[in-house]
This record gives sequence, C-alpha cells and structure tokens, in this order.
Amino acid sequence: MAYMKPFQLKQGDTVGVVAPASPPNLENLGRGIQFLTKLGLTVKVGKNVAKRNGYLAGSDQERLEDLHQMFLDKEVKAIICACGGYGTARIAAKIDYKMIQNNPKIFWGYSDITFLHTALRQEAGLVTFHGPMLGSDIGREDTHPLSKVSFFQLFQPLPLSYTEELSPLEVLVNGPASGPLVGGNLSLLVSTLGTRFEIDTKDKLLFIEEVNEEPRVIDRMLNQLYMAGKLSATAGILIGDFHECLPKNLSLTSDEVIDHYLKLAKKPAIKGLQIGHCNPHIAIPLGAQATLDTVEKSIIIEPGIK
Repeated sequence: MAYMKPFQLKQGDTVGVVAPASPPNLENLGRGIQFLTKLGLTVKVGKNVAKRNGYLAGSDQERLEDLHQMFLDKEVKAIICACGGYGTARIAAKIDYKMIQNNPKIFWGYSDITFLHTALRQEAGLVTFHGPMLGSDIGREDTHPLSKVSFFQLFQPLPLSYTEELSPLEVLVNGPASGPLVGGNLSLLVSTLGTRFEIDTKDKLLFIEEVNEEPRVIDRMLNQLYMAGKLSATAGILIGDFHECLPKNLSLTSDEVIDHYLKLAKKPAIKGLQIGHCNPHIAIPLGAQATLDTVEKSIIIEPGIK
C-alpha cells in the first residue's frame, strides 16, 4: 500500500505549532520557533499551546481543536509538535480523519506523538515524520546540528540513506527487507493493541525506540508485541535509541532483552540507529517505503514529501 505524501515546504511557507500531549517548556519552545524562522518559515502557534491541565497541555477538547484548526488552515503547510509527554491517545478517537485526508500536510513529532503517527497513517493514509520537536529537542541549547539538519528533508524530496557514517550499526538477524516504515516509541505502540488504532506491522519495516524504562519493562512490552504477532508479521525490524534504559538491580540488559525477541521473530533486524530520545536525533518519514540491507548495513528510505 502506498501512503499519501504531503507537499514539500518552500521559503515563506507557514508552519503551525501544536501541543497535543503535555505542556512544553515555553523558553525552549521559543528557541525552537526561532530555528523555524531562520529556515525562512512563518510560524503560527496554536492558541492553546501554553495552557496547562496537570500533565496535559489544556483539555482534550482544546488540544483537539488546535490540531483540527492547523489541518483546516489553508495557510499552514506543516504542523510541528512542541513536545511529547502524554495525552495523544486521549484525543485519537475524536479526530476527524476524513478532514485530514482531504487536507494532507506535513505532520512532525515523536515520543507520545507515536500514537498520532499510527492513527494518521492507518485512518487517513498520511505519511508523517518521526523527528525532534521544538520544545524538547530543537530549543535546547545543546541540540546537535544533525537534529536540525533533519528538517531539510521537508524542503526537497530526496531519499534518506542511513549508514554507519551516522552511527555504528549491529546486525541481529541477517537478510534483506523492504516495506513501508512504521513504528515509533515502544510504549505507545503497545498501547495501541486491542484498540481501533492497533499498529499494523504486516510486511512493514518496524522501527522501535524507548526512553527511561528498565529492561524488565522493555521485556514485558516486547513480549506483548511478540505474542500479538506484531514482530513476526514484519518484513524487518529497526532498533533506535533505548535511552537510559538501564537496570536498577541485578538484571538482563536492555540489549540482551532486545536481542532475545528479535531473534525469536526471525526477521531481518539491525540496531544502533540514532533515532529517538537521543542527541542527535535523525528524523525519518513514517509510511514511506524503506529498504534494509544487512550486508551493507544500510537503510534507504524514500522521500516523505512530494
């Protein structure tokens, strides 16, 4: 299945900023917005982005309203998330996916945004971008230049090549694999199981990353994906950064846990991608066709824009 690609950006275009999960660090968000303006873009901030409702950036209705308004706004050509945290699953069932299908545009974020990536792809058929966000990544003073370079893929439809020039890669299971690239944060992928938005991994290249989870928790989540048939259904598996996923007591390591389940799945698999809660964080288009070559240790991904 070919998913719908949004149009590329050009100088002077307007991009919208939303916070569909937790409230962003406003100081970092300000620096992130400055980065977008330096790219020659005009920025429109959702009216509810600065609101707080405990661990949420405003009420469900307010966050949903900002998201809908940005897709409906004809001036807005891309939608960039301020941060992740928690909350996107709460609004997923209320989103107007037909409206989004009729107004396709670039949508960018990661972490808790994984739930929206999955929903937008499976319900609206839209290619979206798993990439560093304005408040939690780009606006930080120590942001790696490669994280910022990732945004350039929105301006020109060129394929993305991930090789060991970017980071050391380790092959866990040999073999070629190709298919649409799907996935994101492991916790969020597991949370889709049993819902209308359950992740479809059949004949897909599945990407997984995680942050701040002990190996036993990673074990539980990977075991659930495995028992649900999600790992064995894939064409291949890509492992990103498992940031600070360290044992607190005598334990298996997260690498040992990951290796165990990927070998059980018996699908071509590679790990070591600098994608996720890491610095640098390389952005990738989800839903775009991708090819894994374990001999060359490379992943080639088609452009996520047209």
